[in-house]
Amino acid sequence: MVRWTTRAAGILMILGMAAGCAGSGQAAKGSSPRPVSHKPQQAQSPTPTPKATATAAEIDAMIAKMSVAEKVGQLFMPVLYGQAADTVSGDNQARYGVGTAAKAIAKYRPGGVILFPWAGNVKSVRQVVALTNGLQKASPEIPLLIGADQENGRVSRLAPLITVLPGASTIGRTGEPSLARRAAEVTGSELLALGVNLDFAPVADVNVNPRNPVIGPRSYGDDPKKVAAMVAAAVRGFHDAKVASTAKHFPGHGDTTVDSHTGLPVIDHTRTQWAKLDAPPFEAAVEAGVDAIMSAHVVMPELDPSGDPATLSKKILTGLLRERLGFEGVVFTDALDMAGVRKKYGDGEVAVRAILAGADMMLMPPDFPKAHGAVMAAVKSGRISQARLDESVRRILTLKDRRGLLREAPVADAAAAEKLINSPAHREVAREIEEKAGS
Repeated sequence: MVRWTTRAAGILMILGMAAGCAGSGQAAKGSSPRPVSHKPQQAQSPTPTPKATATAAEIDAMIAKMSVAEKVGQLFMPVLYGQAADTVSGDNQARYGVGTAAKAIAKYRPGGVILFPWAGNVKSVRQVVALTNGLQKASPEIPLLIGADQENGRVSRLAPLITVLPGASTIGRTGEPSLARRAAEVTGSELLALGVNLDFAPVADVNVNPRNPVIGPRSYGDDPKKVAAMVAAAVRGFHDAKVASTAKHFPGHGDTTVDSHTGLPVIDHTRTQWAKLDAPPFEAAVEAGVDAIMSAHVVMPELDPSGDPATLSKKILTGLLRERLGFEGVVFTDALDMAGVRKKYGDGEVAVRAILAGADMMLMPPDFPKAHGAVMAAVKSGRISQARLDESVRRILTLKDRRGLLREAPVADAAAAEKLINSPAHREVAREIEEKAGS
């Protein structure tokens, strides 16, 4: 078993950097993160920007010491059930063969976990803080990415705990990217206070189809250039808060009439139309340094005639995203329990094909043991090469390192979180957005 805390300490000695959990982007225990100012030029982040602590060579050395099972585990971000890491849950038992989230982490060593109210994860500020601290404690070798789907507006998985902020369409109506940045910083700082270090936001889809049943007000608007400016600003806002950001849903989910949760949308944009309508916000996100990009379960025949959704398309995830847009960060699949990606292949094969297409982290596989086992088998057979596996692990560990997570797991502080969350300064940002949007 790879002992990451020991290795991280060695890295700090090599680089001559002082260790401490403040550098992880989390406020030191007992301290209170500074609230976001209502003046854009004075917006402050809770802690100094975390610096990378490991060189590429050192991360490669870490990867070389990992077992195949440890590497494969890093490629998954499942849902775990219960209000606390040690809460016994029938859902955990049925899905993972163990009763608690902590035991599931010890068994599979996933790269991360995503929180949901329907999984019993979100009840109160103090409960979420205790949960995220408990989840991190269960993963001492490699700290976890703990994610949430907190776009604000329609998709707000941590509501009503955190400050209620307008959704993207309302922010878009203000015409002021600075407000997108400030909203993202508010949300990001509150997530971090809860122990959540990655947000599945911002939405980078351009809502060019008014009949779109799944994006709609989740988008900043229908003008690619204006959406691009908002997306880039939001990415910077999350980074101001020291939280990882995820632009979604690549290559674009804005021109659909089918919800990929329940079906498989087909978008007939030509390559030229895609470059003009869909690509600009993702290009802007990459330029702004976005940490991760989420794939879409949509078919774009003009980009890939195979009939496979983008999540399973090497032409799209590798050809367009990696090679054309130059994205070097982590590629997440959209949730693998959605119908749009499950129709053609089984739950195990989908995970293998997503990795071969260029995805790095498999989000919410509906049958985790089957998906995990299929990837393990594909690596052992050589279908997924060791080099391809290492590519994804390297990107994931690099993201964790840049967000201060390889030094040691951050420890959230409940009292500091309660002081920061829904503070007057944060509510003022929400009020100003509503006022300038004319809501």
